Formats: sequence, structure tokens, C-alpha cells
Amino acid sequence: MKSSLSALALALSTLMPLHAVAETRMDFSNEYNYSSIHAEGDSYFIGKVSELTNSEVNITLHTGGALGFKSADHFYAVADNAIQIADTLAGTLGGIDPIFSLSSLPFLASNEDQAEKLYRIARPHYEKVFADNNQVLLYASPWPASGIWAKKEVASKDSIKNLKIRTYDKNGTITLREAGASPVNLSWADVVPQLSTGGIEAVLTSAEAGANASFWEHLNHYSAIQYAIPLNMVHMNKDEFDRLDDAQQQAILEAARLTDAHNWQEVRARVTKNYQQLGQHGVSINDQLPGEFTTQLEQAAAKAIEKWVEETGERGRDILARFRQEG
Repeated sequence: MKSSLSALALALSTLMPLHAVAETRMDFSNEYNYSSIHAEGDSYFIGKVSELTNSEVNITLHTGGALGFKSADHFYAVADNAIQIADTLAGTLGGIDPIFSLSSLPFLASNEDQAEKLYRIARPHYEKVFADNNQVLLYASPWPASGIWAKKEVASKDSIKNLKIRTYDKNGTITLREAGASPVNLSWADVVPQLSTGGIEAVLTSAEAGANASFWEHLNHYSAIQYAIPLNMVHMNKDEFDRLDDAQQQAILEAARLTDAHNWQEVRARVTKNYQQLGQHGVSINDQLPGEFTTQLEQAAAKAIEKWVEETGERGRDILARFRQEG
């Protein structure tokens, strides 16, 4: 009997290391707050991966830039496998390839349906850039539409003149400079410190982002200019993907497909929740802006769009032509 128990213990001890080897662990970096729409989508993805792989693939989400990476750092950090997966603001990748500035082209996609259509048309181009840099594009994480947070109402040419406003990419910098403002391109992690010290007095971002960062502690006006519906991209190191077995790879791709659909549904419902939260904190919301002001902003945006088409060439022209053709 004693020898039988010993044999059983030996058998169990040999099985345990095999299980440990089979389990895969990955780190997932996100610059934004844990309650942001992006972190919630990432948590949904992680749950689906765990479910579809029977917990063989375990992914740990690190929010708020906890791993020390900003969105601008993510592309090469994932390519080099310093982190395995990242959720990255697409506009920060515009210097790597201008195709990533597409979703933040001002006043191109005026609602979520158009933004999703634009993403579907352009996705093969995004995938190619990631593939060329040892990465796999998993899914998109759309923002609610960008507006202007400020200390005073921004609804006229005079109110935007010389306004020290944060932008999140080159498109915003060009557009707001053309509109008469004094834009400053800042990473998300630098926004609140700059608000606190007076380095900026307004922010181009969504009601969602401002709510997550408690902007009402510094700013009490939000102008819903419907500037753009920019994307975050979630991308994975290709070597890590290739190390997975076929079933696990298919599970990752299926989880990504489900998360893509989930995120586009979630963003459609988010604005109402955001506005309720802003109202509770005394933020004045202006979503009925004068036509003269919106026309001024759209005219200011023309230079950014023209420059993007020049930089992307045939790719950009084909994407915009197809987008406009499909309505």
C-alpha cells in the first residue's frame, strides 16, 4: 500500500510541472484609467481569452501606465516583446506610419456608424503595418467623439483665439492652429499635471476621457464639437502569438473578434452615461454650437486632411474614396 501511494505521489509531481509549462502568461499595457472604456474593453477581451483557452492563457492588464509605458512607447515595446500586448492611441503612431492618423482626421466621421465603417475599410492597412513590425492587430477600441474641455465656454472664433489647448496628435495641432488657438500636443499622462500648473487651459478629448480624469476639478465647460471618433489599437507581439498552439491562436483571434464587436456597441451608449456624470459635477455641456463656429472649425480642418492624403498617397486616396462612395 505504501509503495502504491509513493507511486501516485510521484505521478502527480511529474504532472504538475507539465501543467505549469502549458500555462502562458502575458502582460498587457494601457495608459488609461482602469474605469476607462478602453480598460473595460481590454478586461472583456482577457475574460474571453481565459474562457476560450480554459485558462491556459492568462493575461494581466496594467492600467494607468503602471508598467512605465505611454501610448507613444507601445509600438516598439510590443515589437521588442518588452510587453506582449498593448492598448495604444492610434494618433501617437502617426510618426511610424501616417495611416494611423486616419481615425482622428477632423470632421470626417460624424457618428459611430461612419467611424466603424472607416475602420473596417482601413483595417487591412493597419494590419500590414503591424505585421511588418512583428505584431498582430487584435482589435480596435474607439473613443466617444472628441470635444473641447475648457475653463470657459468655447463656442465662437473669439473664444478659441490663442486658447492654450492640448491636442493628441498632429491632426489636432494643425486644425486648432488654423482655427486660431495655441495647441500643445501632449501624451495623456501629462495632461492633468499641465492643467494643474496652468501650462494648458483647455483639452481636446472626449467627455469620457475627461470624466475618467475628473476634469471638473480644473475645467467646467464641455463643447461637443464632434471633432473625431479616434481609435485605440490593441496589438500583440507576433513571436508570442506564434508560440501558442493552433487552438490557442484561434481562441485569441476569436476573443479579439468578439471584443471588436463589443467595443463598437459600448461606445454608442457611452456618451449618455458621460453626460450624466458631467452634469452631476456641474460641468456645462454645449451640444448645440453655432453653425458659424462649426463651419469655421471644418474649414480649419481642410489643411490637416490634405496633408494626410499627401503623406499616405494612393492608400489614403483609396480609403477616402471608398468611404465617401459607401456613404
